Amino acid sequence: MKTLLGLLVGALFFLSPVFSQQLKVSENNRHIVYTDGKPFFWLGDTAWELFHRLDREEADLYVQNRAEKGFTVIQAVVLAELDGLNDPNPYGDKPLIDNNPDKPNEAYFKHVDYIVNKANELGIFMGMLPTWGDKFNKKWGVGPVVFTEANAFNYGKFLGNRYKDKKIIWIMGGDRNPENESQLKIVRAMAKGIAEATAKKQLITYHPMGGSNSSQWFHQDEWLDINMYQSGHGEVNNQNYKKTLATYEMTPAKPVLDGEPCYEDHPINWNGQNGWFDAFDSRRAGWWSMLSGACGHTYGNHNIWQMWQPGRQPISAARTPWQQSIDYPGAFEAGYMRAFFENIAWQTLTPATSLVKQGPNTHGMDVLAASSVDGALLVAYSPYGSNFSLDLGKVKSEQLAASWFNPRNNSYVQLPNLQTGAIVQFDPPADPVRGNDWVLMLMAK
Repeated sequence: MKTLLGLLVGALFFLSPVFSQQLKVSENNRHIVYTDGKPFFWLGDTAWELFHRLDREEADLYVQNRAEKGFTVIQAVVLAELDGLNDPNPYGDKPLIDNNPDKPNEAYFKHVDYIVNKANELGIFMGMLPTWGDKFNKKWGVGPVVFTEANAFNYGKFLGNRYKDKKIIWIMGGDRNPENESQLKIVRAMAKGIAEATAKKQLITYHPMGGSNSSQWFHQDEWLDINMYQSGHGEVNNQNYKKTLATYEMTPAKPVLDGEPCYEDHPINWNGQNGWFDAFDSRRAGWWSMLSGACGHTYGNHNIWQMWQPGRQPISAARTPWQQSIDYPGAFEAGYMRAFFENIAWQTLTPATSLVKQGPNTHGMDVLAASSVDGALLVAYSPYGSNFSLDLGKVKSEQLAASWFNPRNNSYVQLPNLQTGAIVQFDPPADPVRGNDWVLMLMAK
């Protein structure tokens, strides 16, 4: 049943007639839109090792699966993390000749071309990381460091020229923070090379380390179109929405999203004895962030980013082959979240947790709300299905259509129409418990 739902939802998603267009930042600098102004919902998946570890048949399987589930962005790395310079791809090709960024290997890039084209054909933008961060800041990992300011610019220009006509969102960084002036220059030079080659017609963001935010270094940089942060994998009940909201409130305004939240099936704080993040952890991170002003959200699965399968050394206790993990429940539920928002004028929502007058705000049970300026649309999320109250006194409409949305199975429960002008209490279906999350939707009649 879930597979059938995924196919139906995906078919509707990737046949969108606007996909022939590129993307830009909305006029209010809060969201991403197509060039004709139609909203674009970033629903990403972290497939960092996609170009490096999968052959074409495997890549077809993965990308088709993500299209069916409604993903709009696949985040993958050209110079990959797991010894991506010296360990060849399935066809025996390495990305650089003599590990020199000025000497890209055409055979390797033809394989990258194939995957980019496949994703684009299915309506997916490639969130392309030119390199993992250990190639300019070997704080840990394999490396080696190969970038200078000069060859970073050349490499960025090479990539920009090669993919300027494709549906690409550029993601600088690669899980690494710049720690000195030299590293800042490398990042900025690579971004400059891309921007020049593409005539700034493709969006650029930056993927930092866990707990960090692109705004810490680059918020004022003209090339940075979108602020991305990583809430990461180290904390249970990580209130990622607080970082979304803080970034949303920065000036000048830029779109913001959590580009790497807790992965489904990832050991908590990298230790299986602490337990494992599950679909609920992943799902909650998305809803929390979206109701705090995000322009979209990235899902991740610990087995998928590394494309783990038997015979490969697992990173941080990966335990399920990626071919099975692509159908974990969290991936379906990410698609349901996108479908929910695209059924409403979600781009008119702004954070409005001040409307929540009673409800939990600690221990992972935090109830959040977002509303349109006139109150004609209001969405609230209760992660545990806890009771809460909303102040509807400023809603201009006298009546609101009300419903509960179940983010676990993409279904709705209709409620009687509500009279506005007062504080109203809401009781989500069933008893409050971890994972019994519900979304309240109120729309003016």
